[in-house]
Amino acid sequence: MTWLAGGFVGVDVFFVLSGYLITGLLVQEIQTNGRLDFANFYARRLRRLMPAMLLMLLVTCVLCRLLMPPWDQPTQAWAATSAGVWLSNVYFAFMHLDYFGPTAKSILFLHTWSLGVEEQFYLVWPLLAVVAMGAWHGTKRQPTLARLKWVFGAVFILAFALSLYWTRQAPRFAFYLMPARAWQFALGGLVFLVVGTPHFRVGTPTPGKAWPIVAGWVGLASIVAAALLIDGNVPYPGWWALVPTGGAALVVAGVGAQGSWYSANRWLATRPMQSLGRVSYSWYLWHWPILLIGAQLVDTQNGWNRLLVVIVSLLLAAASYRFFETPIRHNRRLLARPGRAVAAGLAIIVCAGGAGLLWHHATKVRDSALTFPGRSDAPIVYAMGCDDWNRPAVVTPCEFGDRHARHLAISFGDSVSTEWVPAYQRLFDRPGWRLIVFSRSSCPSVAEPLYDRMLRRTDTHCIKWRRAVLRRIAALKPDVVLTSTLYDYGFTRAQWIDGSRAVFKALASAAKQVVVLRSTPYSDRLSPDCVVPRSWLYTALKSRLPGCSAPAHTQASDDVFRWLTEAAAPFNNVHVLDMTHAYCPGGVCHAVIDGRAMFRDNHHFTATFAASLAPALAKAMDMPLAPTADGTAGRLEEVGTAAY
Repeated sequence: MTWLAGGFVGVDVFFVLSGYLITGLLVQEIQTNGRLDFANFYARRLRRLMPAMLLMLLVTCVLCRLLMPPWDQPTQAWAATSAGVWLSNVYFAFMHLDYFGPTAKSILFLHTWSLGVEEQFYLVWPLLAVVAMGAWHGTKRQPTLARLKWVFGAVFILAFALSLYWTRQAPRFAFYLMPARAWQFALGGLVFLVVGTPHFRVGTPTPGKAWPIVAGWVGLASIVAAALLIDGNVPYPGWWALVPTGGAALVVAGVGAQGSWYSANRWLATRPMQSLGRVSYSWYLWHWPILLIGAQLVDTQNGWNRLLVVIVSLLLAAASYRFFETPIRHNRRLLARPGRAVAAGLAIIVCAGGAGLLWHHATKVRDSALTFPGRSDAPIVYAMGCDDWNRPAVVTPCEFGDRHARHLAISFGDSVSTEWVPAYQRLFDRPGWRLIVFSRSSCPSVAEPLYDRMLRRTDTHCIKWRRAVLRRIAALKPDVVLTSTLYDYGFTRAQWIDGSRAVFKALASAAKQVVVLRSTPYSDRLSPDCVVPRSWLYTALKSRLPGCSAPAHTQASDDVFRWLTEAAAPFNNVHVLDMTHAYCPGGVCHAVIDGRAMFRDNHHFTATFAASLAPALAKAMDMPLAPTADGTAGRLEEVGTAAY
């Protein structure tokens, strides 16, 4: 749901609440008993979190084996293994998996990173509380809270400073690792120590006072604003994390106003909200894997389908809570001997990790025995090493044909532009012509700053590369430049028009003709994942659901095409060409056309299919595919404007 792009800030709220509640439990036990029963504490945490987690892992792994593409399963198995031993956050951080990147969005267990952080917090926080309160000796004297406040305050400052540093220098560490998140737990603990609640009998409740009411509403508004306004295009966590984190702290600070009917906390304590709260942990566990598995069967870009999948995940969460978690949670025998319960829990964790490793081995064996036509069928420029995506502002062109040829064609742009290179190779494989390819994936032909979600900052390398290539094109004076750009960069209308017009101006002054190809569609239902053979269950379900096809046009792609046409209007030699009719006849795209896989992923042509489009492209450009009798280019100067 793009309107809730910042839904991931719910984890920040969860960390603050955990810091608040766990600090309260620890302080209460230490103040009452003068000591902390570590075995009992960890047994309770395992009893609360582990059963539901293991159930989700087991069911999701089975569904993954039956419904997900075979080539995705080794990665899913590694993620499941790390989640089973509560280390998925460490795995994702060191495997360079950007939470906001396209790869991460296909990992079924991506959401478990926060549980890893939570468990690592549980290992550290009790020790910190015991040492700070002087309760390690087991005496009955009343431990002091003053030192604990200072310790939590120091943790807050140091961890927040680390978070800011890592957000800039190592963004995955800042997002995934517990040390950079400890300030959020510390803030929750400080709120408890400063304000307290009637339930824990620490601090002074403030019924009747105005500030808790104001704090509750301001905090709730901050959380909602963060969920609506913050997205993957900002450096996160960093300074931005103060918005939902501070909001959560204000909400829990205002619990003393629960008696006021107009307080935020009073409304949050209503029966429907409490019912959701009870199943919130289960819903958190189920929502993400069910969403991704559902996308294998229905088009989750459709709002109604997405809502259906969300409801299914909520029903699963309710069933898990009622019939699985609750009986285990209320089984007193599991806490009769907490030491044994902890030992059993650790043994189960080791077994879960071992099962994940066995599944990974099985998927690798199966993967090596299968071939997947289409997924590796990419333009030759990638094998030649001249796509500059993972390098600084380096320009490494690929050249085809006679270097001394009289005519020159240039392909320039991101991966959606480069996917047409096999067609260009056929089109310009003629006497008197050569082809040069300038390619940088994820670098649009739009002169606007682009936020790099992987680096968590503006992609200055893309800007420098684009400028350098435009200078090279100006010096080469080509006959024709062909370019295209993915429509899904998130630019505004003004950015698309102004940024594209600046690039078109530079190209128009350098080349005789500039051809701008419309971006290809973007849909999971067109990828090889849709047609690869899978299990009996997938076949049975898919036979009753829409096939491997998708509409050729979406509102977003139509808007960008219109804006590109508007940007090109001032230039007589810049033509925006819509080739959709050639690969999506009748306005409907299919994963397989004439026996050829159309896409190698969900938005890039296979090289074989792109080459098959050469005749249609030649016709649209009014340029013969075969060389003419005198070896010239044909009527290139008469690029078919009627088709644009």
